[in-house]
Amino acid sequence: MAATIWGRCFPRVWLCRRAWPGGRHYRAARCAELKRPLAIEEVAPRPVRPHEVRVDVHFCGVNFADILACRGQYQERPHLPFTPGMEFSGTVLETGTDVSTVKEGDRVIGVSGFNGMAEECVTDQKALWQIPERVPLREAATLPVSYGTAIMALEHRACTQPGETVLVTAAAGATGLAVIDVATHVLQAKVIAAAGSDEKCRLAVERGAQASVNYSQGSLKEAVTKLVGSVGVNVAIDTVGGDIFLEALRSLAWEGRIVVVGFSGGNIASVPANLLLLKNVSAMGVYWGRYQGQNFPVFSRSLSSALQYCQEGRVQPHIGAVFKLEEVNDAFLHVMQRKSTGKVLVSLK
Repeated sequence: MAATIWGRCFPRVWLCRRAWPGGRHYRAARCAELKRPLAIEEVAPRPVRPHEVRVDVHFCGVNFADILACRGQYQERPHLPFTPGMEFSGTVLETGTDVSTVKEGDRVIGVSGFNGMAEECVTDQKALWQIPERVPLREAATLPVSYGTAIMALEHRACTQPGETVLVTAAAGATGLAVIDVATHVLQAKVIAAAGSDEKCRLAVERGAQASVNYSQGSLKEAVTKLVGSVGVNVAIDTVGGDIFLEALRSLAWEGRIVVVGFSGGNIASVPANLLLLKNVSAMGVYWGRYQGQNFPVFSRSLSSALQYCQEGRVQPHIGAVFKLEEVNDAFLHVMQRKSTGKVLVSLK
């Protein structure tokens, strides 16, 4: 329903020009009112503080969290008006007097809350990581949220081991495909991909999954049992929630681990504690962005690993669609209507 209202009742985008003192301006997507489409505004740049960096943004990832924030439904609620965009890639334009980690001209990825969907972005130096030479800016922009989350879930939380079987739900989404990529090509695990259509299941297998399950056609648990028997899967990574989470939980092997990444299905399930006890399984969560403030070394390591894996050719991000800045509302609608596979990007160039 939200996608229908967003798509039918409002224009794709509009341009606001404000009378700012001075000369140079840059364009930014701005959320001025919740549950309304974004506007493209011409914004005057602000000075960088001693610890900050100005980045010329080339690509910005579109995440479901951006859409939730623009509807007032995300855990963090930025003050209006704000610019969405949690992750981006670009080149350094200017550095503050105390910046020592990057210099003008460096190619970087950034994770900076909500301000990436703009031609320029000012952020703390600690929110930037240099991009290795062999990684293009386009692919680099896909790495922070999706691959950072996948690495955190598989390596740090579930401690996935070579040869183990991993079940991933919403497998054709950006995080799902990143989980398949990391689990298969880095950790040498076997992956069962679960998705809501045959087309998405085929994509997941093309990207490295050993088997797939279309959970719109029947019980996820029964389908998994047919694939692995009553033993179950060692690890489950769930981004859907609701009944899909519960079926994934029931599909776990002895001492299996399920990692909650999100609730894209809209329902948050209650965990039946007896299921944890019967098979000695563990249920845990990954709120990747919170590690930035709570455990920065672990957060930074997930991003450094993503960049390293990409440079070495061990992972290959899948980009499903690229939209121009003036098409940002189309990009949001594309994600809301479940049309997207892999990462959706906004190009600022």
